[in-house]
Amino acid sequence: MRLNQANRIRAGNITHSLLVAISIAMSQGVGDAQMPVVPREPASPSSTTANDRSRDSQLTSVHEPSDQTATSPCRLQVEDPFAQPPANPAESKSKMGTMDYTPLSTRCKFSLFLKQTHAPSTFVSATFQATLDQAEDQWPEYEGGVQGWGKRFGTTLADTESRRFIQTVALSTILHEDPRYFPSHRRSLISRSWYAATRVAITRNDSGNNTFNTSELLGTLFTSSLQNSYYPRRERNFSETMNRFTGALSSDAIGNLQREFTPDMKRLFRKHAPKEIQKIEEKLPIPADDKP
Repeated sequence: MRLNQANRIRAGNITHSLLVAISIAMSQGVGDAQMPVVPREPASPSSTTANDRSRDSQLTSVHEPSDQTATSPCRLQVEDPFAQPPANPAESKSKMGTMDYTPLSTRCKFSLFLKQTHAPSTFVSATFQATLDQAEDQWPEYEGGVQGWGKRFGTTLADTESRRFIQTVALSTILHEDPRYFPSHRRSLISRSWYAATRVAITRNDSGNNTFNTSELLGTLFTSSLQNSYYPRRERNFSETMNRFTGALSSDAIGNLQREFTPDMKRLFRKHAPKEIQKIEEKLPIPADDKP
């Protein structure tokens, strides 16, 4: 019996998520490694004054736009909380709890949508999905050959981009919600996994507070209904629409797991990969966020 598209996407994402989770579980000891603490020497009065000035300038840069902020005011990606583990865990916990929050303007939300639209991963995913659909003879109305593959590729891209625009730009602006994913500050694998999966129902508003993720649910429902305008005729019924709706929510939950643990995998790769491979990775003509 033919599997519908939502179930196939869900099965593929679940498999990928399990592989990520297993890899993280095996590398917990490696990922939590910290840089050695270098003992401090007593500072002279002059150096103390210089340190105070440096600290003041750093505090000012948090609240005032720097040169980099002036040229790129949109903070589209949230900083990884485990990128540089501090030497003092108690101080780290207090800082993470009071981390400054900067909301996205409507223009920044649209910029986030454009960045996701032009990301190489978007086209790679659509290419893989269209090829898999054609190999499994999904949507037989599209037939085979290059023309049939092109229709499946276009349909997959239309699904992805329409939902991103509705959720990331339209609904998040109207409802004053933040479309970004904010990584968990927790340490255990189970707590981080639970946090990531529940971001489908919980997000932040433009004030930085947790709120019900209305833009996610409404955006998914609107997009699943919109697909009835270009899907094959037998896919345009209530049952198939709800299958696509639940499948998309499951896919987003798996996607959040990937966003949560991908930085860990990148750090593990950069730490253990041969230098030759790292040099090749640095020369790849793709954005840093999309590199391995």
